[in-house]
Amino acid sequence: MTLAIFDLDGTLLSGDSDYAWGQFLVEKGLVDTQVYQEANDRFFLEYQAGTLDIHEYLAFSLAPLTQFTRAQLNELHSTFMEEKVRPMMQTKATDLLKHHKEQGHFLLMITATNQFVTQPISGALGMDHIIAPVPEIIDGYYTGKIVGVPSFQDGKVTRLNDWLAETGNSMEGSYFYSDSRNDLPLLELVTHPVAVDADKTLSKLAEERDWPHISLRN
Repeated sequence: MTLAIFDLDGTLLSGDSDYAWGQFLVEKGLVDTQVYQEANDRFFLEYQAGTLDIHEYLAFSLAPLTQFTRAQLNELHSTFMEEKVRPMMQTKATDLLKHHKEQGHFLLMITATNQFVTQPISGALGMDHIIAPVPEIIDGYYTGKIVGVPSFQDGKVTRLNDWLAETGNSMEGSYFYSDSRNDLPLLELVTHPVAVDADKTLSKLAEERDWPHISLRN
């Protein structure tokens, strides 16, 4: 089955769900407002610059999950979906997913945003599978730690290769859509790399390598 692989933030969504989750926690008064806001802003700028330490960031972003029960977190995420995520969903992105699905392609999301935030978003978008950083859960509670390799930069390729080995799927004829320079390792691996509303670095590379560069903005 042909793989149609998609980044999430800035690609299928018009914004960043990871950053938005941090903003949501700040707005709801669930974290130390000034400290968390400043750190969230710093990490977001580092991500855009391609200099993010993913392990440092995940320790920061997963810490709030340890303060709530799973039931409380599910309720918070439901509100987050309505207030923050759905306004970032794009008609053109939905149409693109539908186009691939109609061709019998397997819709695979690979994102650096942790699975707690992204699993429900993946479901809402109708993806067949998601690869994302997996937060550790012990006795029903998040520990603030991550399990395995984070799917970020080269880690996206590592996690994808692990999944391919487990499922027997192949990269033949594969597509990958992304907006970010951070995804260059995976873009170079697929048959059909596609830049989507790309940052300046990826936009320049796409032009040099004659990769398609499309927009999904409504």
